[in-house]
Amino acid sequence: MLTIYNTLTRKKEIFKPIAPPKVGMYVCGITVFDYCHLGHARMMIAFDVVQRWLRVSGYDVTFVRNITDIDDKIIKRAVENNETITQLTERMIKAMHEDLEALGVMTPDIEPRATQYVPQMLEMIARLEAKGIAYQTSSPDGSPGDVNYAVRKFAGYGKLSGKSIDELRAGERIAVDASKADPLDFVLWKSAKQQEPPEAKYPSPWGIGRPGWHIECSAMSGAILGQEFDIHGGGADLQFPHHENEIAQSEAANEKNFVRYWMHNGFLNVANEKMSKSLGNFFTIRDVMTALAPLWGSRQAAAEVLRFFLIRTHYRSPFNYSEANVMDARAALTRLYTALHTVAPSAVKVDWAEPYAAKFKAAMDDDFNTPEAIAILFDLASEVNRSKSPEKSALLKTLGASLGILQNDAQAFLQGTSSSKEDNQALQIETLIEARNAAKKAKNFAEADRIRAQLQEQGIVLEDKPGETQWRRA
Repeated sequence: MLTIYNTLTRKKEIFKPIAPPKVGMYVCGITVFDYCHLGHARMMIAFDVVQRWLRVSGYDVTFVRNITDIDDKIIKRAVENNETITQLTERMIKAMHEDLEALGVMTPDIEPRATQYVPQMLEMIARLEAKGIAYQTSSPDGSPGDVNYAVRKFAGYGKLSGKSIDELRAGERIAVDASKADPLDFVLWKSAKQQEPPEAKYPSPWGIGRPGWHIECSAMSGAILGQEFDIHGGGADLQFPHHENEIAQSEAANEKNFVRYWMHNGFLNVANEKMSKSLGNFFTIRDVMTALAPLWGSRQAAAEVLRFFLIRTHYRSPFNYSEANVMDARAALTRLYTALHTVAPSAVKVDWAEPYAAKFKAAMDDDFNTPEAIAILFDLASEVNRSKSPEKSALLKTLGASLGILQNDAQAFLQGTSSSKEDNQALQIETLIEARNAAKKAKNFAEADRIRAQLQEQGIVLEDKPGETQWRRA
């Protein structure tokens, strides 16, 4: 029975969707002003695993992950780059898709962009204003200002963070804005600034402007999944104020519960500090893959190691990124692929009553406990090596698929080959191995040892088997 830790109730709960087997799942995506970093990958992969397991469990999932394509940072970056907002966002969206595809992150069923849902945002703001919960301020010159949400008029404000309004005011850094009725009040509609490009300006009943960040997700999720849906996810940093504000907007406007299960992933840290662009301690996905690919022979292998590294820790737990931790993940993933290479998998359908499969399922049903599930994969790999069972090898590969790993060719992963350039390198290695075998046959052991040492310097490990020599990257 699947249980999910619900941030709203602060406990694990048995998963009971609104209209089983259908499941509506919304995850806050990326603000596309720059390349995605590993912290983004952590979030994307965490919820990719969640939706994969829901599907394996027989649910009919509609997975929605939005794109924020209008925002202060986007406007600023486009102006700095002397390009249009559309040019910037299209370029960054393309790059994001490339990075996520490399990491094995499945394409969401629906990927809405904020700029496509401005009419729905305006309609929601109008309803909030009609209920007396939204109010418009005035600019210093007397012209129409922002439209804000009055948090004190929503009785449930603070329930996701577990704090009262006064506690939140005391504990958060809040920019002073004399036009607001309360410092915690947040912007629903931002009045346009003269220096902003025309692309950033939309007409509304409250004057030219653009939507605030929080209203985007309330409008998009409601329009696609309905006013109440099953799962809403995102990074732990979104719990307050973003998700708290989503609840306030949606429940005040619709007068019904917004989301059943709130899920938040822990941070990926650098030296125990959250990885983020604002702190400048981030590594982009593509830069890390580019740096690691030469070490392991292929970009494909580097991407899968990164994915494996990011799922070895439970999605709710923070953990540190370091080169040593990634190298350890690579060594561990190599053990799993070695079992698949040693014993070719047969075709098999998972029997969930089978002991390894049952243990794996129990781990994943316990709030998507990937560390425990991966430990079971290692037990299964040991069984494959012991029994030489093609059925057990197939089970290893199939269970790995639910985590998005172990789906590449085992030999290609171990040897680091996937492109023509890499295959040419593999051909050179095979040629040296043939030369070594010829030297051994001629009893020229000094030459054979020299070739082995030459390959070792290149990070190539040779394994002499009866009748053949196999190789892999160290």
